[in-house]
Amino acid sequence: MPELVQTILEYLDDNWMKFVWGIVIAGVGWYFGRRRAKASWKKQEFLNRVNVSLNRLENGVLQIRTISEKLAVEVFLNQHAAEQLQKYAVKTTLENPMIPIPASELWFYLNSLLNEISEKFSDGIIRQDLGLPVRSESYVICLTCECGGEVKTRKIRAMLMTKSVLATLGDESPKFEQPQHSLRWKTLKFLQSRYASHPGEFMEVTISQ
Repeated sequence: MPELVQTILEYLDDNWMKFVWGIVIAGVGWYFGRRRAKASWKKQEFLNRVNVSLNRLENGVLQIRTISEKLAVEVFLNQHAAEQLQKYAVKTTLENPMIPIPASELWFYLNSLLNEISEKFSDGIIRQDLGLPVRSESYVICLTCECGGEVKTRKIRAMLMTKSVLATLGDESPKFEQPQHSLRWKTLKFLQSRYASHPGEFMEVTISQ
């Protein structure tokens, strides 16, 4: 036992600066992490999260439902990719809520979303493979970050809607379950126009259930 204690003391004597710097670095990281968290809470900005938002019209009412919400790194499986997406997300505007992702990176982000959504509805794929009755529908997905006074919490939102709904949105506003959902209607109208002119910024996915 004395030999073990002596070995530990010698090791600490030779490496005490490393321990001190390790504690300092950890403390600085903790401090700035708390500051960022506090600032995000005050502004209600949670750009490190990805919310998959289903948009549908039912009897003239716009319905918005969360399909999934996870940390961005859990969806894209790469910390650098998640951080880059946050940098792109802050560039959105009220007039253009689509995240300006470079064309060279867009497929990676959208394909990761497709995998996330497909996993949610994998039971339908197996039922279809077994020849059991299912209903299939074509959806489109894209990445947005809505901003403006009507937004209660700003997040990266993966918009999910059927191709038929997106194509047939009329000029007349539907009814809203919540007053702030009027901003989502503006977003959907923008996406309708964008999909017609830039379909490559969207990805299609067939969901079976």
